[in-house]
Amino acid sequence: MLSRVAPWLASRNETGAGLDGVTVRVLGAADTTDLRALAMEDPVANVFILAHLDSSGSAAPTSGGASVFGVFDGDSLVGACWAGANLVPVQLDPELAPRVAAAAHRAGRRYASIFGPAEAVLALHSRLEQLGHFAHEVRADQPLLAMSGPPAVEANPQLGFGDIADFDRILPACAAMFEEEVGYSPFLGSEDFYSRRVAGLIRQGHSLVHIEAGGTVKFKAELGAVTAQATQVQGVWMNPEFRGQGLSAGYMAGVVVLAQRFAPVTSLYVNEYNTRARATYERVGFQRLGTFATVLY
Repeated sequence: MLSRVAPWLASRNETGAGLDGVTVRVLGAADTTDLRALAMEDPVANVFILAHLDSSGSAAPTSGGASVFGVFDGDSLVGACWAGANLVPVQLDPELAPRVAAAAHRAGRRYASIFGPAEAVLALHSRLEQLGHFAHEVRADQPLLAMSGPPAVEANPQLGFGDIADFDRILPACAAMFEEEVGYSPFLGSEDFYSRRVAGLIRQGHSLVHIEAGGTVKFKAELGAVTAQATQVQGVWMNPEFRGQGLSAGYMAGVVVLAQRFAPVTSLYVNEYNTRARATYERVGFQRLGTFATVLY
């Protein structure tokens, strides 16, 4: 039997309400408390949605058209999924994912990716593929790592918070990381959206960077999601000119030290095949909590 839902799953359908009493609907402001309580069952894995709730104060659809699908057993919220540019499951049982996928499909949006706990992500992808959403790449095994307390190696003191005055240096480094990671430019379609995203992270104090005196970005990372409980590191990038010099661990220790100004737990997820990065994270003190997956469209 599943942890939060009764064994009515055998009679499930994907059309909102059914004989089993399960419904899927877009959440509104009145659902905010329940969504937060659901996400707090795992504040590290669900840091993305919790950061959104902290900033917006509501589960209601955003002005940009993003929303949250909620799965209900009667009146009880038993799972959810952010649906904006990306799909992000929240405590979503994989057996309920086909219903959410059907709702996401009916919404008529195009999704750039799905990311989050692996079983839910892959279940969403499986149903969306049946509905005609074909993936560019599936990264099915991404260890979710986290740590609290001081790093196990000395932090590089040259790492600091990005300054908006350095935007024109930081943006190309972010774009280079993105293209290296996903295989295409973040500026496809519109340069404005990605540029505003990077500028926003800098202004929030969530951009971490070391810029040499001559203006070269040597290392950078971002805190992609921040709550009082946890941060999630993204966009880790070492300038190729400085790779292979044993600098990564010190920089990542610096990331942890700076991230802990916001929250006690620092987390990230990494591709399983990236053995060099995983070795660096382990050396710094990160431990595996679970498994994420990412589907790129």
